[in-house]
Amino acid sequence: MPDADRPQELPARLLTDPEMIDACRVRDFARVFRLVKIKAGIYPSMIARRCELTPSRVGEVIAGQRQLQHMDVIERIADGLRIPGHMLGLARRVWETPQALVVTEREVVQEPEPQTPAALPGPDVDGILALATRTSLNAATLEAFRSSIEDYWRRDDQHGGEALRPAIVGQLRHVVGLLKENRPPSIQHGLYGIAAELARLTGWTYFDARQYNQARAYFTEALQLAKEIDDRQFMANVLACMSLQGTYQDKPADSLAFVTAAQDQARSAVDTTPRVLSMLSMREAFAHATLGIRDSTHQAIGEAHRHFERIRLSDPDPSWVSYFDETKLIVDTGIAHGRLGEAATAEPLIADALRREARTNQRGRAFHSFWLARTQLDQGKLDQACDTATQALKPASAVASERVSGHLREFYDQLAPHRQEPVALAFEARLREVLPPVSGSLHP
Repeated sequence: MPDADRPQELPARLLTDPEMIDACRVRDFARVFRLVKIKAGIYPSMIARRCELTPSRVGEVIAGQRQLQHMDVIERIADGLRIPGHMLGLARRVWETPQALVVTEREVVQEPEPQTPAALPGPDVDGILALATRTSLNAATLEAFRSSIEDYWRRDDQHGGEALRPAIVGQLRHVVGLLKENRPPSIQHGLYGIAAELARLTGWTYFDARQYNQARAYFTEALQLAKEIDDRQFMANVLACMSLQGTYQDKPADSLAFVTAAQDQARSAVDTTPRVLSMLSMREAFAHATLGIRDSTHQAIGEAHRHFERIRLSDPDPSWVSYFDETKLIVDTGIAHGRLGEAATAEPLIADALRREARTNQRGRAFHSFWLARTQLDQGKLDQACDTATQALKPASAVASERVSGHLREFYDQLAPHRQEPVALAFEARLREVLPPVSGSLHP
């Protein structure tokens, strides 16, 4: 970033002002923004630009009409306004110079180069051998690739994608390499589809780790690969993933644009099934709910259910949409209502889906338990909410998912008015034990 475009530092007198320190500690962004305006001369329009927010949203925050709780938004505020991470309960930001790195040249210790195990050839040797070997592919080979992708997804549900990612990326690079050789059209077409699915899966693992830039890069690659074979249903699938990411980044307009494009792609494909259309309508409902548009959200939910009622066993559903079953429809319906603040409607739907959900889907159970706890808390059911959130910690600890961990820390932040209640203290103690505050919002 050129120096002229680099965000200016806030005055030291502001960062050491007791009122600013307290406002940051409790994440009262209405006060933070007012202080930044008054004492640093950074006006709301500039705050919006530096924090990637809309001016109207900043105005609503200052007026006390909106609260900012998404971790991604809080991190953007810290980075855009140059508020040190510790003031907002975050890890040290990348633009802060760690004290451990402020050393003289004499103090720098040269670390030895890591040694490759003697039994394994280096990656350059693998590359040379790959060039020297022409792989013979047939329909059975493609089916083996697809089977491995299904296994990756199953293990991702059970354990998260962090440990799987190196293997997935390695296989993606291998398949992309195979695309460079001349092969029969049917084999080449199948390879493009497999590469697209591996790229989407890689993007998903980054999204689940809340590494959004990397996720978007791989989603874009998946989109390009699917476009090569004009697989419009799969393009719709990738765009739906990007739409979901938009809701997490508090960019609901982007989310709606992506899902609208996804629906256009799906409708233009001759073989799009009702299950795919139902899933896309539910993603549209998420986008509208994040924007706070009640009628459009309800309309999209209705469309999702109408499409789902048209599903037949004989439908040629693509494998990647098989997860969207009746249980998923029910829980997503509850979550859409929850996003709108319709907690009383959302709670029984999410609770019903949790009773049906497979025990092996650790991330899904943790994620949906968070939403159930949130709807209970929104209705003032503090004891139930804390009990539900505590139950979510077991599956959350079994899966490497920063997205799930972030949701649970978000629930902890929402407990602020009840922080001294025994049930809240008990949840906090368990949360500290199971999910240490590595980069989340759990305050010391």
